[in-house]
Amino acid sequence: MVFPSDKDYRQLSQKLGYEFKDANLLELALTHKSVLDLKDSYIESNERLEFLGDRVLGLSVADMLIKRFPEENEGQIARRFSYLVSQEMLFTVAKSLDLGRFIIFSTSEKKAGGEGKKSVLADTCEAIIAAIYLDGGLLVAMEFIDDNWQSKLNDQEDPPVDPKTELQEWALQNGLPLPKYSDIRQEGADHDPKFTVGLDVLNFGTITGVGSTKRIAQRQAAIGMIKKIKDTNG
Repeated sequence: MVFPSDKDYRQLSQKLGYEFKDANLLELALTHKSVLDLKDSYIESNERLEFLGDRVLGLSVADMLIKRFPEENEGQIARRFSYLVSQEMLFTVAKSLDLGRFIIFSTSEKKAGGEGKKSVLADTCEAIIAAIYLDGGLLVAMEFIDDNWQSKLNDQEDPPVDPKTELQEWALQNGLPLPKYSDIRQEGADHDPKFTVGLDVLNFGTITGVGSTKRIAQRQAAIGMIKKIKDTNG
């Protein structure tokens, strides 16, 4: 297990645009749960911060959207919200901040490429948000989110449609039963699970999807099924 140097922390603070008063909060936000598997480890991981960061992000993005799109209804706002707080978006922000090279892993997890995993980077990004909130307050955390999410919002014209929603709406429009998702299996370690789900659509068979959560696996299956339908129908 290798901890970032003081120089690393200074570089990260510059990327974040925030200087921590309590450096321990930043270190905790960067501590991956794989360190808990180490013998005689008394280190706390960033999981609790992930939980808090998810809520701070949700509040901040909801506030941003309500103010930015006063003419849109709840459904349109909800689609924008889901996109902006998705794992994919958190991963994109984490990559832009180069968070992967600062995360504290167990040696085995680092060798397994943990710093490049989408779920790990997304979770760490949430933990960073929580750490900024605890260290500097809600307004500072909202400013950080605004700085890193506003450009993604500016790229949007119409509210994005989630693949699962798109597939469900297609089925209804074509008089078909709703898509049916089923759990197939769960594999991997507790800190790095892999879920496989099946998706069945009448007349189009079954597609499987894989992800670090059931929700992500379902989304991947929906993407695959949409592609299959488009290829079949030309």
